[in-house]
Amino acid sequence: MKIVRFLSREGKETYGMLKSMEERIAYRIEGDIFGEFEVTEKLEYIVRFLPPISPSMIIGLGLNYRKHAEETGVKCPEIPVMFLKGINSVIGHEDNIVLPKIAPHKVDYEAELAVVISKDAKNVEETEAMRYILGYTCANDVSARDWQIELQKKQWARGKSFDTFCPLGPCVVTADEIKNPNNLKITLCINDSVYQESNTSDMIFYIPNIISNLSQSLTLLRGTVILTGTPEGVGFVRNPPVFLKDGDIVSVFIEGIGMLKNKVVKE
Repeated sequence: MKIVRFLSREGKETYGMLKSMEERIAYRIEGDIFGEFEVTEKLEYIVRFLPPISPSMIIGLGLNYRKHAEETGVKCPEIPVMFLKGINSVIGHEDNIVLPKIAPHKVDYEAELAVVISKDAKNVEETEAMRYILGYTCANDVSARDWQIELQKKQWARGKSFDTFCPLGPCVVTADEIKNPNNLKITLCINDSVYQESNTSDMIFYIPNIISNLSQSLTLLRGTVILTGTPEGVGFVRNPPVFLKDGDIVSVFIEGIGMLKNKVVKE
């Protein structure tokens, strides 16, 4: 099932089961998507896509693709490299990524597979980890590299948490429809050019291990979004570097989920 969250013609925040992206229609969902809910027969028009969920927390992984670690000249980590990203940064499909006034020049892109946690998870064994997944969505871990690397001495949180720096969407695909999340094509385009093209099989730490590791003595609250890392091709390691600029259209495509698209604008 593809679950979308959107504004209806009545201006109400609504959940639905996506019927058609092209026609922008979904079957209305009644109830709690994390608990008991019902997919009704009522069709709703999607006036505006919202982030498919409102995360309780966002945890990101750095350097979780082998080829990305290689392109940055860093050894593959022995344990997941974890950082926190502010929930203020979340936007949805077709919302604008805003270049911050204080950091407009080195804003980078990172296509990522995002995992949505379905129920509180603590000290989870790898063999049980997949039972805690509601589903998956596309993400863009937008990053101001000057704040991430230079100004705050590699303390990543602020450079990755400016407003609009976490596009999610367009939908959450429930876990039952993604048989192997560690074998999905993942692509990022800016305008008409491909900048990232890989497969989640290149991950260093696979999803069951990620969930188990992060949950040790740290409760992953229901609604937590885990950004599982980005593949090679990011902008700051290119020669010359490529950063997002006003007017760019950034598209993240993940096999089995769909395409997340956002325009870049100045603050």
